[in-house]
Amino acid sequence: MTVNTLNDRYRIEEKIGSGGMATVYLAFDQTLERTVAVKVMNQEISSDPSALERFRREARAVARLSHPHVVMVIDAGEEDGRPYIVFECVKGETLKERIRRGPLPVSEAIAYAIEIGRALEAAHERNLVHRDVKPQNVLIDEEDRAKVTDFGIARSVEMDDGQLTAAGRVVGTTDYISPEQALGLEVTPQSDIYSLGIVLYEMLIGEIPFKGENSVNVAMKHVRDAIPDVQKRRPEASAALAAIVERATAKQLDQRYRSAGEMVGDLEDVLTYEVARAGGSEGEATAVLRQLPSDAGRKAPSRRRGAFRAAWVLAAIALAAVAGLVINRVVDNGSSGTSEAKLSAIRLGNGHAQDYDPPPGGGAENSAAVPLVLDRDRQSYWSTEHYSSAEFGNLKDGVGVYLDAGRPIVARAIRILTPASGWALDLYVANRVPGSVADWTRVGGGGMDSDRKTLGLDTGDQRFRYFLVWITKLVKDGQGQFSASISELRLLG
Repeated sequence: MTVNTLNDRYRIEEKIGSGGMATVYLAFDQTLERTVAVKVMNQEISSDPSALERFRREARAVARLSHPHVVMVIDAGEEDGRPYIVFECVKGETLKERIRRGPLPVSEAIAYAIEIGRALEAAHERNLVHRDVKPQNVLIDEEDRAKVTDFGIARSVEMDDGQLTAAGRVVGTTDYISPEQALGLEVTPQSDIYSLGIVLYEMLIGEIPFKGENSVNVAMKHVRDAIPDVQKRRPEASAALAAIVERATAKQLDQRYRSAGEMVGDLEDVLTYEVARAGGSEGEATAVLRQLPSDAGRKAPSRRRGAFRAAWVLAAIALAAVAGLVINRVVDNGSSGTSEAKLSAIRLGNGHAQDYDPPPGGGAENSAAVPLVLDRDRQSYWSTEHYSSAEFGNLKDGVGVYLDAGRPIVARAIRILTPASGWALDLYVANRVPGSVADWTRVGGGGMDSDRKTLGLDTGDQRFRYFLVWITKLVKDGQGQFSASISELRLLG
């Protein structure tokens, strides 16, 4: 680049990737003081009116796509005629880097496929087809969550090796390309489903299904050759899982999944079944399981070739029937609420925290700093105002912060980190935000006698949307007054 700053806001720090149409930079947002990723259209391409308009149009489309498993678009603009897109900076690794360390555990591979599928489903609902689904375009963040990036932004002109073009148009990375893309035919949401099936195969086996001397040779194998049998390469994978891979990668569209949502539904059922077979789950599979509807696991998809035997079907039904018991056992292991090793974090976005200061309070207490309790930065924190005594100067009974899970969920505990211990709190839950603390349901509490504490939530199996940390006693601060601070809040389930 010839500029160090975009629109006097984004300071370019280093180049982190490039392609035929765009280059990605690590940058610093000087307005909001945070690190971001900026994709800038390459100079030589920006002179092509059709490519320029396509980049702008797709930038607008992706900016409207908000989903927990899609890398978030923060901003878009132009500098000297070159459009750019600003993304959240995701710390972690690509799914490709994860696969290079070896095949994933079966349940973990299914969990990531579910998360990628959900992202694609959201995109397809907005008439946005990715066209280049591959592990390199899936980021695994620090919370082990899969996030899809690069939604078709750089897919309109010829790129470097590894891409196949038809009539001057890029149709996808050949290792994951659908048959219709390889033939230069119309690209549809089902093309993304095929690519996701190849990604799932690679997660299970540890390598792509087709290799060749060049990209054209590989592309033609996607058109002509049957995908290798998953169970022969990975014997511990169930026939039901192999059926999903087979159907997702069917050459004919009428034999392939019709939608990403349909594929995700089968994956959810098989995840439940695989966990039942294994006797438990761990990692991202546990987090995905806890988000599934209660009726998941009642069926297993049948293989299109009729490969299931009657005895296997009966066994699958029996295992699926006990899957709910297995899941409950996994969850109940952490029901004491204080054993962090047995619990998994429930992911919340930065906007899912709110201060709570009902009458006789003033209605708000340091509202601008509330997002800091979810930013995963222990050095930043939200703090109460300063008071003359530990009892809030006898002005009110307390003040707090509540978390919004977005929907009713089962949470077993809450982890609290503070820069200054010594204060006390009560924990409450609700499915709507009441006007007074008396209308919340108390489910726990205690003293913050250390800078990190995990407190159990006595909710049983009930689901709640809102979780309130209500501070009842302050601690003397460095200014000789009384306050309490929270650097991080984390719901656990």
